[in-house]
Amino acid sequence: MKLDIQFIREQFPAFSEPSLEGWAFFENAGGSYPCKQVIKKLTDFYTKNKVQPYYPYPASKKAGEMMDTSYQRMAEYLNVDASEIHFGPSTTQNVYVLSNAMRPMWKDGDEIIVSCQDHEANAGAWRRLADRGIKVIEWHVDSETGLLSLQELDLLFSDRTKMVAFPHCSNVIGHFNPVNEISEKAHAHGALCVVDGVANAPHGFPDLKTLGADIYLFSLYKTYGPHLGLMYVKNALIKKMENQSHFFKEGITRSMITPAGPDHAQIGAVSGILDYFDAVYEHHFKEQAVPSKRNKAINTLFLEHEQLLLERLLAFLRSREDVRIVGPATAAGRAPTVAIIPRNKSIEEVYATLTRHKLMLGTGDFYAIRPLLDMDIPGEPGVLRISFLHYTSMEEIDQLIEGLRVAL
Repeated sequence: MKLDIQFIREQFPAFSEPSLEGWAFFENAGGSYPCKQVIKKLTDFYTKNKVQPYYPYPASKKAGEMMDTSYQRMAEYLNVDASEIHFGPSTTQNVYVLSNAMRPMWKDGDEIIVSCQDHEANAGAWRRLADRGIKVIEWHVDSETGLLSLQELDLLFSDRTKMVAFPHCSNVIGHFNPVNEISEKAHAHGALCVVDGVANAPHGFPDLKTLGADIYLFSLYKTYGPHLGLMYVKNALIKKMENQSHFFKEGITRSMITPAGPDHAQIGAVSGILDYFDAVYEHHFKEQAVPSKRNKAINTLFLEHEQLLLERLLAFLRSREDVRIVGPATAAGRAPTVAIIPRNKSIEEVYATLTRHKLMLGTGDFYAIRPLLDMDIPGEPGVLRISFLHYTSMEEIDQLIEGLRVAL
């Protein structure tokens, strides 16, 4: 079964938007296009249900039902319990709240391992705990490849290790880390496993029941949805955390780590992502399946399409001596998020030419300051990042390659 790219692109209004005609979008790691199902639900909520939810009158009742549906359906796709799903303003803010909620669980002198491959969202807030009695142990990346070594991780554990924080996939290195294996190592030392899934989830939602993480976070605006961050937190763990909400929310787990309260409309629209996934599944497969099984089948479709496009791009980049690929140079085990550094021209010069070819990309450090530091890559100008998703077409890859050929 091959991905029907025409059907996929019909689900995203951006691809029929006249002002975007001719432009190819390659900054998807910064935020994806939203699918039409999410846009409709968000519009409907603001139009029909912009009232306080959970009261008995119809508009309020419907608002609450939309929110509850998003919690339940997201949990079904991720293969966890709805009570373990939490929505906050962003992943950065969610980690900040988590770090404050978890600090009272630990004693002065306890240790946490924080990788240097992380986006700062899953690094900065944990590192601030060094000012509050926690010893932060850095897990550095290889200076050449940007990869994390499991052998080096083994040397970082001690009898006071309480947590390991790392990305499922770096937003500049692009390599998928073995979450299960790292989780097993952490648990063997009595430590928690906190995974930043922001750069991974756009390429397929994980089965969290089997992944091994105690906490898993990603951004819904990078997975075709509204601007929210999602937190999966095991029920047994959240009950050990300090309440970060109003005092009367103590024990109400949905509220304890979302101190600002829920964004009703955006949460109500989240289930539109799952409507899109259902539409993709039903278009490609005849068999009935529970959401977690649908997710697995969809992931395979997405992966095969993305890998085909990725190998074409990497083959071109490998053929050039005037560009450096940051991270793995082959498609196996990596995401279609490819950071490059021109060798003979400035990033600014190359970027300007690519823009003239109607290519939308990003440049800079992408808040991945620490892996760039470990690799001795200056944060300014940083790297030129190419990132795409399953809705990207081969024609757009060819447009990109032609633009790069001219720009380099």
